[in-house]
Amino acid sequence: MPPHCDTMDVPVVTAARKALETGNINLILPWVPKTAEDELRRSFEKALQARKLGKEAAEVADYWFFETAVRLHREGEGAPYTGLKPAGLDWGPIVPRADMAIEKGDPGEVVCLIVHAVEEELERRFRHAMETKNYDVNDVEAAREYVQAMLGFVLYAHHLYEFVRGGSLHDK
Repeated sequence: MPPHCDTMDVPVVTAARKALETGNINLILPWVPKTAEDELRRSFEKALQARKLGKEAAEVADYWFFETAVRLHREGEGAPYTGLKPAGLDWGPIVPRADMAIEKGDPGEVVCLIVHAVEEELERRFRHAMETKNYDVNDVEAAREYVQAMLGFVLYAHHLYEFVRGGSLHDK
């Protein structure tokens, strides 16, 4: 899943928009690392000034400020900035549920969905390994298929466990 912090309808841009509307930079500062504060403050002041030049200037300034805030946010996560994406993208089943869990204060639905998905995938990989395990030792292709299936199960389980125990927040 790609991160959902680089679209026009998510928390980083929402906070940036509110900061510009209210003139209060503190609404967006928590979304960037402390090391990026000065750059964001300079961008904020320039955007506020440009907004005074009319509607079209305000639109350009706002978008530029959103891009700056998202770029700094992504850099703070150690993730690349690849530009702003349009609102309304489909992030799959987890992101909306995770957002809703935060709103409701209950992670239950997210936990169940993830546990079920992991269980299904581990079982699928395990079954494939077991189906290919009893190969003819003289059939090298069948042996390779088993090795790939076995490693697919073992390494998937290993990497999943490692990620759960301390993996990164975003793909880098």
